[in-house]
Amino acid sequence: MRNIKFTASIIICLLIFVSGIALGSINVPFNEVISIISHKIFNTELLPSIISNHVSIVWNLRLPRTILAFIVGGALAISGTVMQSVLKNPLASSYTLGVSSGASLGAALVIVTGFRIPLLGLFTLPSIGLLCGLFTVFIAVKFAAKMDKNLENNTIILVGMVFSLFVNALLTLVTALSDEHLQQLTYWQMGSFSLKDWSSVLVLFPIVLVGAIVIRSYSREMDIMTFGEEQAFTMGVDVYRLKWLLLGLSAALTGSAVSFVGVIGFIDLIAPHVVRKIFGSSHRIVIPMSMIFGGSFMIICDLIARTIISPSELPVGAVTALVGAPFFAYVYFSKRKEL
Repeated sequence: MRNIKFTASIIICLLIFVSGIALGSINVPFNEVISIISHKIFNTELLPSIISNHVSIVWNLRLPRTILAFIVGGALAISGTVMQSVLKNPLASSYTLGVSSGASLGAALVIVTGFRIPLLGLFTLPSIGLLCGLFTVFIAVKFAAKMDKNLENNTIILVGMVFSLFVNALLTLVTALSDEHLQQLTYWQMGSFSLKDWSSVLVLFPIVLVGAIVIRSYSREMDIMTFGEEQAFTMGVDVYRLKWLLLGLSAALTGSAVSFVGVIGFIDLIAPHVVRKIFGSSHRIVIPMSMIFGGSFMIICDLIARTIISPSELPVGAVTALVGAPFFAYVYFSKRKEL
C-alpha cells in the first residue's frame, strides 16, 4: 500500500511540476514543454509547432522559477519536519526559533545599506540572510541552555518566540525608517519568485541537497527520540548534541530559502502534518516525502500567485498564508480537543 501511495505522489508531483512550467499568462502545451526541456538537455529535435518565444519562456523564465519554488518548498518542509520532531510540538516551525525573523532582518539591512561582499556580489543578500538566521537560532538555543541545562523543548520554544518577537520589532523599525526602500522591503517580506534565474537554482540546490541528505541520515535517532528523551538517552542517543545539530541544520535550510526568495510561511507547518497522515511517522519516509509535498505545494501557490491577477503578480507568501492560517487553527484546536 505504501508503494502505491509513493508512486501516486511522484506522478502527482511531476504533473504539478509540468503544470507550473506550462501555465501562466501565456500557456504552453504540455507536449511542447517536454520537447523544449528534452531539446535543451539531450539536444533532441524540437516539435515543428514550437515558436522561439515559447522556448525562451519555458527555459529562461518558468523552468528555473519552478525548480526554485520546488527547492524552497522542500527545504522549508524538511525544516518543519525536523523542528516538530525534535521539539515534539505540532505547531513548531522555522518561526518558533526566530530563524525566518533573523534571516529577514539580515536581508533587510543589506537592502537598506546596499552592502556588498566583493567576492559574493549579488549573493551577498542570501549569504547574510543565512548567517543571520543561523546566528539567531544559535543565540536562542544558547540562551535556553543557560536557563535550562537539560534544554527542555518548552524552554527552547518560549525563548525562540521571545527572540522572534524582538527581531521582528527590529525589522519593523528598519522598515519604518527606510522610506525609499519601504515597498521593496514590504514585498520581500511576503516572498516572491519573480525575476529569479538559473543562478539562484545553482546556488541553493546543493545547499538543500546536502542538508536533506545529512538530516535523513539521522532518521533512526529521530524515530527513537519520539519515544521520549530519557528513553533515547538510555538507547545511546546523545540527545543534547543531536538537538543542536538538527536545529542548526534546519535553521540553515530555512535561512537559505528565506534569504533567496523572502519570507514564506506555513509550508513548514502544513507539509509534515499531511505527510505523516498519509505515510506514518517513520522519518526515513517522512523527510523525503515532506520535501516532495512541500515542493509541490509551493509550485501550486506560486502558480496561483502569478496567474490569478495576471499579468500582475501576488506575493506567494500571501497565498501560502491564506491556506496556512486556517490549517494552523485546525491543528491547534484539534490538539486542544484531544487534551
